[in-house]
Amino acid sequence: MAWAVLIAAGTMEAVWAAALAASQGFKKPKPTVLFFIALVLSMAGLAWAMLSLPAGTAYAVWVGVGASLTLVWGFATGQERFTLARSLLLLLLIGSVVGLKTVS
Repeated sequence: MAWAVLIAAGTMEAVWAAALAASQGFKKPKPTVLFFIALVLSMAGLAWAMLSLPAGTAYAVWVGVGASLTLVWGFATGQERFTLARSLLLLLLIGSVVGLKTVS
């Protein structure tokens, strides 16, 4: 269960990162509210997962999931340029997250 909560918390990290960018410095109210809601859910999920998972592993997976999904969102919306190098590095990051889960 802790792993599922951790993945959900990492997903919320990607949501708050995208909402933060969309808020344009907290000037737009809807993305700003979404940012704060996703931030609280993300931190709460990470904290809960850390009750049963090692802190280093949980944090690395949380960051990896959030960073990966944020980058994929950037590719999908055209905010990030999709290149072969970036896609290979993204696969390496995802492989590292999966590897941490596998060896835990």
